[in-house]
Amino acid sequence: MAEKFSVDGDAVRALAQLLDDTQLNEVEYQVGTHRIKVARTPNVSAPTQAAPVVVSEASAPVSAPAAPTPQPAAAAGEPVNSPMVGTAYLKPDPDSEPFVKPGDIVQAGDTLLIIEAMKVMNPIKAPRAGKVLQVTVADGDPVEFGEPLVTLQ
Repeated sequence: MAEKFSVDGDAVRALAQLLDDTQLNEVEYQVGTHRIKVARTPNVSAPTQAAPVVVSEASAPVSAPAAPTPQPAAAAGEPVNSPMVGTAYLKPDPDSEPFVKPGDIVQAGDTLLIIEAMKVMNPIKAPRAGKVLQVTVADGDPVEFGEPLVTLQ
């Protein structure tokens, strides 16, 4: 049976203050198998949104970060950037076709892909109509805030 983990609000507030003091975007604190991660994402397009604070718990030890994945050269066009940190999924389920692929024509509001963050599936919608020039992430790739996901013509 998993050990119950109680979140220490003072520790979370102290970590959030550390983010402000150091201008970092993310900080983690681990004791044994319990980990607290506090992250913030700057507001990009909606000044009325508050920057979320993320607290997560891990039951396994933290592994060393993976080597950075080389990013493909950006295609000429307008990138659609990730609004959050998470895992990108190009298909609604493993047996389905991708939402979009290069050459597809999309309309504003069409789903381009999904980003899973804290077990919540967040559809990433096309900001405008256009042709998909490039999909710059692979299915299951971890993505960072502001990372280009899809390029529209």
